[in-house]
Amino acid sequence: QVHLEESGGGLVQPGGSLTLSCAASLSIVGIYFMSWYRQAPGKQRELVAVLRSNGDTTYADSVKGRFTISRGNAKMTVYLQMNSLKPEDTAVYYCNLVVGPSSSWGQGTQVTVSS
Repeated sequence: QVHLEESGGGLVQPGGSLTLSCAASLSIVGIYFMSWYRQAPGKQRELVAVLRSNGDTTYADSVKGRFTISRGNAKMTVYLQMNSLKPEDTAVYYCNLVVGPSSSWGQGTQVTVSS
């Protein structure tokens, strides 16, 4: 079982930026999908962005042009750069790693966008 550790959440004003990090406990060889999800109070968890092992990315329409998912140089580290943040981006953000039939989740990091 892969352990995922998220960091980088916090309080930011509307229009501000934050970068979330997700570090996996080990390197993955082969095909994988690393994703960011978020869950706002009273809402279902939703997919924000996906990074595939071949480098392809997919974004939710609500974050296109504002968020960027990227891979770090260190082991299995994935970032979510969030710009032009809006109050509706407030949620707990979770990192997810899918390798074959296995799916691992981080503990989540809170992002609050408020003035």
